[in-house]
Amino acid sequence: MVSLSLFLSLFFSCYAAFFVFLRLSSFPSQHSFALLPSQEESSQQERPSPTLEDCLKLLKGERDEQRLAGLLLVTKFCNGDDLPSLRRIYDAVGVRFLDRLLLTGAGKGSVTGNAGGNRDAYLQLSVTVLAAFCRAPDIAASQDMVSKIPLVLEILSKESTSAVLEECYEFLYLVSSASEDGVMTFYESAGIKVLASHMPTFPDGSHPMELAMKFVQLLLTKLSLDVVCNSYLLELSLIVATIARQFAALHDAVKFEALHLLSAILSSKYSAPLYDALRVLPDKNWANFMRDGVVAILQNRVAPTEKLQALILAESMVSILGEKWFIGPIKLPNVEEPIPADRCFLLVLEQSRVEVAVLLNELAYLKYEASKSSSSLDETIRLKQQNVATAFSLMEKIIKLISNFGENEGNFIDDGTSTKVINGLNETVGVVLEYLKDAKEHGRRKGNDLLASVRVIGSYLAEAPLACKEKVRELLGFMLSVESEEEPSPFYSVCFLLPFLCQLTMKTEGCKAMVSCGGHKAVIDCLVNLIGQDGSLEDDGRIFLACDTILNLFLKKEQLQFPLDESTVSKLLKALANWTEGINDPSVIMMASSICSLLFDFTSEDTLLRHSNFDDRTLTSLSRLIARSMASWGQGMSSDAEANMDLLEIVSAGYARWAPRYPRVRQAVER
Repeated sequence: MVSLSLFLSLFFSCYAAFFVFLRLSSFPSQHSFALLPSQEESSQQERPSPTLEDCLKLLKGERDEQRLAGLLLVTKFCNGDDLPSLRRIYDAVGVRFLDRLLLTGAGKGSVTGNAGGNRDAYLQLSVTVLAAFCRAPDIAASQDMVSKIPLVLEILSKESTSAVLEECYEFLYLVSSASEDGVMTFYESAGIKVLASHMPTFPDGSHPMELAMKFVQLLLTKLSLDVVCNSYLLELSLIVATIARQFAALHDAVKFEALHLLSAILSSKYSAPLYDALRVLPDKNWANFMRDGVVAILQNRVAPTEKLQALILAESMVSILGEKWFIGPIKLPNVEEPIPADRCFLLVLEQSRVEVAVLLNELAYLKYEASKSSSSLDETIRLKQQNVATAFSLMEKIIKLISNFGENEGNFIDDGTSTKVINGLNETVGVVLEYLKDAKEHGRRKGNDLLASVRVIGSYLAEAPLACKEKVRELLGFMLSVESEEEPSPFYSVCFLLPFLCQLTMKTEGCKAMVSCGGHKAVIDCLVNLIGQDGSLEDDGRIFLACDTILNLFLKKEQLQFPLDESTVSKLLKALANWTEGINDPSVIMMASSICSLLFDFTSEDTLLRHSNFDDRTLTSLSRLIARSMASWGQGMSSDAEANMDLLEIVSAGYARWAPRYPRVRQAVER
């Protein structure tokens, strides 16, 4: 920032040169004035040791020449931090004079004489003086200053104002930060458009760039990101890309300011539209800048809070661009040696593992060891749960990247790295299982942190079903009972574990582990909820995983000898009827009819019709379902029927067993 004292001191030193080629002009209009003092005022400047009072008299003079001379001289008596003197000077010079000075510099006044050719000098002086006055918060918050925001933004939109750009932003920032009216006037005057157009042109690490970043932080503090995205989505995406460049290029305090600002913007619950805008930015360098900055933070000695912020930013980037963002070129200042493309990937994994271990330990203490509950303690727990959720999310994305390793082109992760990652994940999954064990022992099964723990374990076990085998079997029933803070059922926990459960039940040993903890009922309830009462498909993938798991269990019912009560049977049969009503997809028809056929083994038609949750309509629908599936048996089978031959055999074999107990079903099949 160019201070009032510095600028006017320079201006005063150049006064003689100005006086040579500029002639004194008179400005009868109240919207214009002469820049230079008359010869009389010039002689006054040569007098020794004028006092502040003398200068204030000049500032209160009737002529503009006197006021300008007073502004030049007053630099001897105060600086930008001398707020009382600034207030006296501001009151002395008057708002109308400052208005005319700015209007003339902006080319808005009626200019006479030679003043028209020196608007840049007027503009430089007026904006610098205004910025200096606005260091006094009460002046900055005044309506007189707020009303100047649209004109200053108009000045910034012109190409010829580079000399005053910094002072203009200084003025705008001070006025906007001093009052709600200021920031709203800036926003409503399309100030974000001006800011977004200038920021990419600012040199890295320059004061204008620092000032612009502070301005962005101010705007997002005063205004909701949702509001900004609705009106200035493209501009905000350009601003984010520019801040990313600072995050990568700098290695000072501004780097951390950029980190905090980026993580706050991208982790906001309103950031979804911004994600879409960032994905289609023509310049893709911003994503590399983000990776460079994250690596620089994670591989250096910085505070744990800063590393956590870097993880938050990394999680946002993967949400925007996918897991491949982890892998890519890295360029760090003053580092000439090539950096491995998987450096970011490994650093994020290692720091995520550290965060999981530390945060789960702290959460366990806070929840079970703290003697008193308070609002501050609850907030601390909430923040730690939020942070561990970020680390879990990153681990899930790393698991996904590793699982897709064989499908991706290029050897961006070698076997040694892959082994290191798997060993690290095994160790961390063990830590998470210990956390769940601790929760079980304390009788706690409800909490978003527990649900997130189940989710990350489910993601890993889907890829490595034999990992931590003993601990998983010990805690399987508990994991299937975990509920979120908002849901009164363990529905989501079961959903997260379905890929693992489907693999687990392929073997009799796994089925026994499921039945022993009541897991078969948990999966049935989950399937019923997935299908929904109206038969709509919430998620085809999860529905078929649940169906496969149930089939695996029912096909081994003779070895398992597990009971299934009438209520559970009727509930699932009704859900299958709803699912297939009006559906012609052969895979759905065959899956539902095969489960239905196995369920009929547990009961009879008469028993079902006596149940309060079962009626004639449901039985008719199921009869039609079995008939449709059986009709595809025999010669001339379609390709769809051949693809589902194993399911068709289940239906046919079941029909031979229970047909005598289901006359209405048999009638529909034989019709």
